[in-house]
Formats: sequence, C-alpha cells, structure tokens
Amino acid sequence: MQKPLTDVLVRGFSPPPSGRTELGDTRCKGLELRVTSGGARSWSFRFRDPRSGRVTRATIGSYPEVSLADARERANGLRRSVSAGVNPVVEKRREREASKSNTFRALSDRYLNEHARRFKRSAPADQRNLRLHVLPKWADRRYDEIQRRDVIDLCEGMVAAGTATNANRIQALISSVYSFAVDADLVAANPCVRLRKRGAENIGRRVLTDEEVVLFWHGIVNPPVSRRVGLALRIALLTGARVSEIAQAERGEFSHIDDPERAGWVLPTARSKNGCAHFTPLSGLARETISEAINLADSTSRFLFPSPSARSKPISGHVLSVAMQRFGSSVGAASKASQSWASGPPSPHDLRRTVATRLAALGCPSEDVSAVLNHKRRDVTGRHYDLYDRAKEKRRALNSWSDALTELVHTTDSPLSTSVGSGEDYILTAT
Repeated sequence: MQKPLTDVLVRGFSPPPSGRTELGDTRCKGLELRVTSGGARSWSFRFRDPRSGRVTRATIGSYPEVSLADARERANGLRRSVSAGVNPVVEKRREREASKSNTFRALSDRYLNEHARRFKRSAPADQRNLRLHVLPKWADRRYDEIQRRDVIDLCEGMVAAGTATNANRIQALISSVYSFAVDADLVAANPCVRLRKRGAENIGRRVLTDEEVVLFWHGIVNPPVSRRVGLALRIALLTGARVSEIAQAERGEFSHIDDPERAGWVLPTARSKNGCAHFTPLSGLARETISEAINLADSTSRFLFPSPSARSKPISGHVLSVAMQRFGSSVGAASKASQSWASGPPSPHDLRRTVATRLAALGCPSEDVSAVLNHKRRDVTGRHYDLYDRAKEKRRALNSWSDALTELVHTTDSPLSTSVGSGEDYILTAT
C-alpha cells in the first residue's frame, strides 16, 4: 500500500487484525512503515542490491523513536549509498564485524597470541595485568582512537591509588602492545613513545632482619598459608631463586637430593630469565625442604608444586606473592619482628635480596653472589669468554647461608611461640 505518509496517518493507522501491514511512502521512494497486529510500528528501506539486483530491506528504526522526518532523511542517505553501488545492509554488517576486531580487547588478544606467548616468559603476567588494570577501562574502545592522554589518565589514576611502580609497569605493557600494533601495521604510531614514567620508583632496600627471618621461617608454613606454598617460599629464602622459577619447578630438575656433594637444581634455559640454564647447588636445609615438598606433591604430576585445580599445571609465582601478603596480614603485633613486618611487609623479591645481602655479609665475593642469583655478566669477557659456572663457589656460599640460617632459627625463640606453641615443631635441621 502506497500513501503520502503524514505524522497523523502514521500515529493513527489501525493495526491489522493479524499479521502485519506495510505502508509505502510516495514522498520518499523506498521508505516503508511496517505495522503489526500488536500495534508495533517500525521503519525500513526497500531497495535492489546494486550487484545482484535482488530486492532487500534495511532496517531504520522504530516509531515513534524515529520520527517520520528522521526516517525520510535516513532513507535518502541509504538511497544515495545504493546509487553509489553500496549495499547498506552488507556495509552495516561489515562495520559491525570491524567494530569487534578494532577494540582494544581484540588487539590485546592478538598481542598475547602472536607476540607475548611466543617470545616472552612474562606472558602470564602480561595477561593478568591487562585483565586487571587495562581491559576494565579500554576493552570495548577502538584501539586506534586511544591517545596519549588516555594512557596518562589511566596511569595517573594508578599513581593516585598508591601503586606508582605498578603504574610504570602498566605503561610499559601498553607501550609493548602498541609497538606490536605498529609492527603489524594496525596503527601508525605508539601513543607511549617518549612518554615519561608517571610514578617515582624507589630502589628496593628491604632486607629481613634476624628476627624477621625467624618469624618468616616458623610462620610461613602455617595457616593462612598452606604448608606446600610455605615450603616454596622457604626455598626462595634458601636459594635466592625467583619465585616464578620455584613455582614452575619440575621434579625432574632436581637431582642427587640425598648426596650433599652433588645435590642440585638445574633451571632450564626455557624458564631462565636471562636465557641461560642455571645450576643451583642444594644445601642441607634446602635438600630437606625440597624432599618434604616432593613428599607432599601429587606423585602423578611432574611439577614440584602442582596447581590444586589442574594437576597438569604448576602454581604461578603470583600465588607465592599472595601468600606473602596473607602471611603479613596475620603476623599481628605481638613482637618487634611482627611489628616491623606489618609496618613494611616484605615481598617475595625481598627474600632474594635478603639472600644476596646475607651472602655478602658472610664474606662471599660479589662474583659468587651474582652467580647464585644467576645474574649474567654484561662485559665482553663474561659474555664471550668466561663460561665458568662457579658451581663449587655457589655450593660453598649456599652451604654457609644454610648453616647461618639453621643456627639462627635454632638459637632464636620463635616470635610466634606465644600463639602457636614452641617453634621447635616447625624447625627443619640440616643433615
């Protein structure tokens, strides 16, 4: 049915008893009003596909949300598109699909799949930081519309929330995502180029005191931390290894556990931060701790610390960081050590710094300390000529630290003794 449509006609047209009725507007070619038996009214534009010649329809919107005047204006725009050889229905579908692929979420997925998981050991951390700090704000935004000021706003918000160091890490991650996008010819420029860090970082200085070492040793294997996770953190204090390396350790990486002269842990190249395999000699206390962890682990898993939710995977280093936070929240203020711990809670990395500091205090040369920490020499000799792994020196250094730690936890009363009983129940002794 074709009529010169007016607002009065559109508003007052009686619905059909069943089905629907379509009214064509003689004043705007192709514009139609569809009225259903339920009284719903909607606009559409009927046209022939410029390529196939098939009659098709493009939806414009519902009445009265879209008025007659607006419907005519939109229909005229669609007609111009058809005259230019464009099917507006197909074009709209393409734009809808493109809008999904042009979001920052889509870009971050490509970055993780095509770059981070292929080339970065920190890919899980990148994924977690994107999920926690970036995607909640940018997930559905077009990545090509995110500008320098958006990065600044995001990072400044984190600085204001008291996480300045993490703000710098997030800025670096965003820069990595956009560097990938530039290389993939998805954007023309990286909005983070030459953007200064938003937060002032302090060089880590936290080292555990004697009292804090004892507090940690006795308490970290007790609730709210599980004993298995506590043992992993004890290994960090005994070896100076990174918690991510400990968390993902495989049972097969440890050898000669019962031999004090040969016991060791070989970190493979694939999991080493500097890309070099690393041998860590195991002291008596370390051997005993690792043996207990092996006994507690699921024998069907190849990992020393398998995930409780997926035995085929290890726990993450983040689990150990969370455990340190939980332990710090539970120490109370019953002792000087508890008070100092609560006022400046150490991180897992502070355990590594404590090991380095203690080794130096025990008289270990800096070369041996660096070797224990798997710090790669950057000079020409170290990079190309001196390939000695200092295994004997590392064993001597870690044995000295084990002896000192054993004496410390044996001769110092546990700061937790007032609440959990005698610390003797939780002391491991070196053989």
